Amino acid sequence: MEPTPRPRPWPLLLCWVIVALDGFDLVVLGTVIPTLLSTRELGFDAPAATAVATAGLVGVGVGALTVGPLADRYGRRLCLLLCVTVFSVLTLAIVIAPNIFVFALLRVLAGLALGACLPVTIAYVTDLMPRERAGRATTLTMTGYHAGAVLTALLALAVIPDWRVLFAIGGIAGLVTVPLIRLALPEERRRQQDVARPTVRRLVERPYLLISIGVWVASFMGLLLVYGLNTWLPQLMRDAGYGSTDSLGLLLVLNAGAVTGLILAGIVADRSGTKRIAMTWFALSGVLLAFLSVRLENVTMLYVAVFVTGVFVFSAQVLVYAFVTQLYPPEIRSTALGFAAGIGRLGAIVGPAITGVLVSAGLAYPGGFYVFAAAAILAVGALAIVPVHARIAAKPVPAPE
Repeated sequence: MEPTPRPRPWPLLLCWVIVALDGFDLVVLGTVIPTLLSTRELGFDAPAATAVATAGLVGVGVGALTVGPLADRYGRRLCLLLCVTVFSVLTLAIVIAPNIFVFALLRVLAGLALGACLPVTIAYVTDLMPRERAGRATTLTMTGYHAGAVLTALLALAVIPDWRVLFAIGGIAGLVTVPLIRLALPEERRRQQDVARPTVRRLVERPYLLISIGVWVASFMGLLLVYGLNTWLPQLMRDAGYGSTDSLGLLLVLNAGAVTGLILAGIVADRSGTKRIAMTWFALSGVLLAFLSVRLENVTMLYVAVFVTGVFVFSAQVLVYAFVTQLYPPEIRSTALGFAAGIGRLGAIVGPAITGVLVSAGLAYPGGFYVFAAAAILAVGALAIVPVHARIAAKPVPAPE
């Protein structure tokens, strides 16, 4: 096998920007919902807002599941061009949505396009990078996700209550990215991708079945933690008796820890093995989340504990994606990543839902942290069933002559 040449920086930076668009989508609805609820604009009320948020996540999950195989068949660069274009146009169209039904429909359709961007981008970056730097490349690219989320939150502070401006900025940013993808992203080298069997079927056939089950469960649990904590951490901390200012500050500290963890995790995984580090990261996440169930009187110690928790929780999920890139051959890599991300999005729905039930029942503190800790330990068990020599066993199946 010929060595992968060292990539130029511009394609990697552009992939980071594409992932940042996903970070924009993560928080944009949450930043505008308070305004829409207070004004009742477009017909928004609490049940409608919940339905719109859930529908958007479903759209992203379905997009990840369905577009990945198309990217493997027709090319990742082409897929990114089309998906970023569709997402940007539909996000911009939300500015003129006349009612909540059209608003929700546009969010779902935009989610279908956006859902493919993250797994296809990771697959593309993996193809660009030398194998010994694949873990680092994945985690550094994923820092764009949190950077996009933080930038969107800061923009919201500047433009709210004019919520339409926020969607206009997101749509225009995506449209500006489209010609750059066309100009700066090189065509991936064409491989023997026309495998006779459907690529989706290969994920559940030998030697991949056990591998797929393990990474799917780990991804589900990982995104359950990411979305559950981002949605409910301020409320959990208020229920624990901390002030509202501390509760919001802890959410910012949690995500600051996430960026630090992503930089650290890729370096360590490339040196010590992605599976081992992913299991270690999830195990430490479980311990730290259980520790947060204990009320800390020392505020400095609390902030440190939440920061360290963010270091491990968020990067553990991204290490699952990095592991997937090493387990499957290039011709089904986008499909494998799409299914890991798509099934993980189910966890993104379940996590906030379970925690919301606990909040309504008055059991969120400390019960929410116990649920999160259990999810992290389940992820450790899921990764443990992936064969130790999976990378060797999981070689491409040649197409029949």
